[in-house]
Formats: sequence, structure tokens, C-alpha cells
Amino acid sequence: MGGVYSQEILHRLLRSYARHISTSASKSLIRKDAGSEAFSEKTFDRYYDALKKLFVIDDIPAWNSNIRSKARIQTSPTRQFCDPSIASAALGLGPQDLIDDLKTFGLDLSIYASAMRGTLYHYRDSNGLEADAVIHLRNGSYGLIEVKLGRQSDIDSAAEHLKELAGKIDTEYMKSPSFLMIVTAKNTAYRRPDGVYVVPLATLRP
Repeated sequence: MGGVYSQEILHRLLRSYARHISTSASKSLIRKDAGSEAFSEKTFDRYYDALKKLFVIDDIPAWNSNIRSKARIQTSPTRQFCDPSIASAALGLGPQDLIDDLKTFGLDLSIYASAMRGTLYHYRDSNGLEADAVIHLRNGSYGLIEVKLGRQSDIDSAAEHLKELAGKIDTEYMKSPSFLMIVTAKNTAYRRPDGVYVVPLATLRP
């Protein structure tokens, strides 16, 4: 990597990155949260590049789709680690902490996408439409996914978001989504009457 690296700065950056995991936080916000008075923007970029080269962080790019909408599509990447357990370690969280806070627990679907030789993206626009994950395969097939590990009302809301987003895709220029899926912490997998799949986290396999 070259250069001298400070363990204190590295620890600050990892903790800040962990606090913003699965968000589109800007580099400046992550740096400020890490205590930007202690190091320069140039120093931040040097650590950021080193962490990417070491496969510690792996940001998810925004999905460039054909949407029939005037909404502004967010182009910032979603912040992620290559291994989600790094975030837990950086924040000093144990298994019970994650069970008590399922939103922090989250999910990293990149391993499932790579097993199918696909690419993982995210989608979010200025109208509030979103997909936590879009798995896009080389043949043009793709699926829209939301992660809701909590209440039934969250699942219902996620299903509406996914259906609305799917309805805005310009199928003249790209395929319709192969599936709409909500990943949950529940014990039963099922297909809703509206066609959206609800899939327990434990049933996923790469």
C-alpha cells in the first residue's frame, strides 16, 4: 500500500464506516463523523483506497435503469464492507446486540449475486422509491429486493415500493424484473397474492 498508517485513524474510519453501513453517506460525512479535525481529506482518500485494495470495504453502486419517471435517481454508492461482520467488530457488537437491533443486523447479498456471476446494485430516487438490492445477471435478467427483518407492516410497505418501482420500468428498453423479493427474519417462505416473494434469511444459499 505504501506510506505509514495510523492505527488510531484506521480504527476511527472503520467505526464511522460501520455506523453508515447500508446508507449512501458521502465521504465528507464519514470523514466528519470519524473526527475530520484529526486528518485531512487527502489522508482519508489514502486510507479509503487502501481499504478497497485490501477487500475490506466494497461499496454497492447505484443501478442505472430505464425508469419512466422524472424523479432524480441517486447515484451515490451504498457503503458496505466485504464481510458484514467487520461492521459488528468495528462497533464492538456481539450476537445479542444484533438480535436486539435487526435494522443494524442488515444483510449483504453480494455473495449470492457473485455466485450467479451477477452484480449487486441498489436503487433509490428523489420520490422515495427504492430497492435495497438489485441483482443483475449478465443475460439482462434481474430481481428487485428489499430487506425487512422486522414487522409485518414493514413487509407490506416494502412490497408496495417494489411493485411501484417495477411498474415504472420502461420495458421497451429493458426486461421486466424476473422477481420481486423481500428478505425477512421470519420462518416461512411464501409468495404473496400480489406476486412478491417473502423469503427468510436462513433459507438463502449461494
